[in-house]
Amino acid sequence: MKITAIIPARLDSRRFPRKVLYEFYGLPMIEHVRRRALLSNAFDDVYVATCDEEIASVIYSYGGKVIMTSNSHPNGTSRVAEAVKSINCSHVVLLQGDEPLFLPRHVEQLIEKIKQNPEIECWNLTAPIDNIEDLDQISIVKCTVSESGRIIYCYRRSASISNFNIQKEFTRKVLGLIAFRKDFLEALVKLPVSRIERHESIEQMRVVENGFVFTSVEVVPSLPSVNEPSEVEIILDSLKNNQEQNLLLSEILQKF
Repeated sequence: MKITAIIPARLDSRRFPRKVLYEFYGLPMIEHVRRRALLSNAFDDVYVATCDEEIASVIYSYGGKVIMTSNSHPNGTSRVAEAVKSINCSHVVLLQGDEPLFLPRHVEQLIEKIKQNPEIECWNLTAPIDNIEDLDQISIVKCTVSESGRIIYCYRRSASISNFNIQKEFTRKVLGLIAFRKDFLEALVKLPVSRIERHESIEQMRVVENGFVFTSVEVVPSLPSVNEPSEVEIILDSLKNNQEQNLLLSEILQKF
């Protein structure tokens, strides 16, 4: 078993252009993600997949590995599928470049789940929904998880009428860390764009709509990503005031 991490990245982000190069403590956001992936010691290799020479130059300047891809990809899944073609691995983990707070220990939990059942097609890290307001915040993708741990639907606004305390039992936040069997990912991107995937702009729905096994890997705490400029302050506050995040930041700045 060989597991590779690939971070898809582009400058043309609709809600926050050039966000992957936004700097936190002197490092671009995507470099925070890459270094955290390396700190997990969970991967045989870590790459950034991009169509932008500027991103590639930044990653090369830090000693990272880059795979140049087409500029026509509709989403990160498609970009990673192109990048992984040239890599000898059995599984690939897609790490979104706007998750600068993700914890290496969460990645280790994901890898352990893969090792327990390597034949499963797809896994996604999920976290608790802490605030009722998050249920209808469209920048946060949520999912419904069955009692067996299978993701059965993804959405941006709550699909449930249950009391919030009940919803929390089966509704979880979808984090930007998705794992695939390499052969499954290659087959998945050849399928037509599914109906809900298209209209809701949730790429994971292609897995669900086609009936494949999509497994939730539950982690705590729930961590914010960066979808809009207003969320930058949340990241800075966590890096400064959360003990685990602050220790990781020190390691990231000193070790590399």
